[in-house]
Amino acid sequence: MIYSRKFSILILLLFLSVLINLSLGSVIFPLHIWEKIWRGQNLDAGFRQILLYRLAKLLTTLITGASLAVSGLIMQSVFRNPIVGPYVLGTSAAGGLGVAILILGSAIGEYSLVGSMSIALSAAIGSVISLLGIIILYQKLKSPVNLLIAGLMLGIFSGALINILSYFTQADALQKFVFWSMGNLGNQSWEHIILMGSINTLTIFISLFFIKDLNGLLLGENYAKSMGINVYRSNLVLIILSGILVGIVTAFVGPVAFIGLAVPHIARLYFKTHLHQVLIPAVILIGSILLVICDTIAQVPGSSLSMPINSITALFGAPLVTYLIMKKA
Repeated sequence: MIYSRKFSILILLLFLSVLINLSLGSVIFPLHIWEKIWRGQNLDAGFRQILLYRLAKLLTTLITGASLAVSGLIMQSVFRNPIVGPYVLGTSAAGGLGVAILILGSAIGEYSLVGSMSIALSAAIGSVISLLGIIILYQKLKSPVNLLIAGLMLGIFSGALINILSYFTQADALQKFVFWSMGNLGNQSWEHIILMGSINTLTIFISLFFIKDLNGLLLGENYAKSMGINVYRSNLVLIILSGILVGIVTAFVGPVAFIGLAVPHIARLYFKTHLHQVLIPAVILIGSILLVICDTIAQVPGSSLSMPINSITALFGAPLVTYLIMKKA
């Protein structure tokens, strides 16, 4: 009963945050616009175009927030570490390296292949190669802790190669890569949104079949084995699912910070439980709400100025994670 009441509050908050997000921006929608929409009346061409753009951006934001939150929850449960995030295994860093090779490498070589789809494809290729490497490493190491260290090393290695490319590239290409690394929830085509949403929705749906495994893993490998859980198989599948969620988001949106790290903590604090049958739908809602709010702030209502989404999520996420760590200390 208490869970249903709390979920109702989250659904209401999501509805309000979505309505505010659609209403605010460089052009603020007055009340009579929503009255026209409610009555099914036609909008002016300008307002209709703005609304379609905001709807596409909103869907991208919802998919991104939910995907990163679920990925972060999976990683924290698999590694039994509250400060682990979805990017810990280097999947996003490898995706960033793929984009860096495309953008910065093209500038060094004086040829251009840079476009929105080519950037997404490069990030996806980098993430897939990284994910395959993680799978191979896990089969060799058979230890989540050692895999965590290997993932961190992969992130450092990718960052080093990006720095080398950045050193030799031209200023305009470097600026383009920096803008990509700040995250961008807008300018996604409907085809991209459908592809991104379909893959990540299916991935999240598959993760629901591993709720028992996630609950068992939290209590340790020996306890999980006593429940009849194949720990090796479960860890491997869950890591792959998390990697897919992060890889797809990175490919289309870029790296978005702190959502995957902070949201699972908020969900546990709000619901006061570690049961994943509660936490998975909870982080989907909270991740969506938090990123929609951050996007609303980032687009600076009433101004043509738009701030990078990573800056806003970091401003929210860093103090929150610090507070939660201090509270548990």
